[in-house]
Amino acid sequence: MEKLNDCCWSIMAFVAISVTIFTIRLLYVLYLTGKPSRTKSSQPLSTLVVLGSGGHTAEMMNLLSVLQMDRFAPRFYIAAATDNMSLQKSRVFEDSLVHKNGVKGSTAQFMQIYRSREVGQSYITSVWTTLLAIAHALWLMIRIRPQVVLCNGPGTCIPLCVIAFLFKACRTYVLGIRWSSVFYVESIARVKRLSLSGLLLYRLHIADQFFVQWPQLQRKHPRAHYVGCLM
Repeated sequence: MEKLNDCCWSIMAFVAISVTIFTIRLLYVLYLTGKPSRTKSSQPLSTLVVLGSGGHTAEMMNLLSVLQMDRFAPRFYIAAATDNMSLQKSRVFEDSLVHKNGVKGSTAQFMQIYRSREVGQSYITSVWTTLLAIAHALWLMIRIRPQVVLCNGPGTCIPLCVIAFLFKACRTYVLGIRWSSVFYVESIARVKRLSLSGLLLYRLHIADQFFVQWPQLQRKHPRAHYVGCLM
């Protein structure tokens, strides 16, 4: 009986220590979130670009056009499984870079991910599809291992950003996962309030850098950075 009690106490102590270490690590990551990285490197950064239907993809293409694209390479474009138009637009954008820079071909890759919930889908069946989307997102993140996650509002970005945050908290070198920085740019259509995706990433401190395009949004959310209209 005493041996059983000792074993139980050992297990409880191990669990308590593990939870404490993870909590400290999580608080440390939350402290660093939103702070600019102190390390500067001339090496290009593997970048995951999350696309969304409607105006999200158009805004993302405008955002990418003002970046130093050689600093964000290779690039991986991800859209929802039912969103072929966004991937087509990203291919056209990459082709334009090829012609502009005079290189032989683009190194960009284009992927699709399961949606957590389709428009009009019941909440009961969406439980299964959400779990499927999370599992798919986990597989993609392990496969891509991005250093930068760039998104601007589609719900598709939520499982990818959450997994990037958890990898950051766990620092899973065993899987070869690098530290992923999440950059979120709120849509220009959001004038007075954040989108649901933006609100979740902001409130949960998941986005390392959070940008808004209207000053009133920055006043409501002081951790956000006002960058003006990017359109």
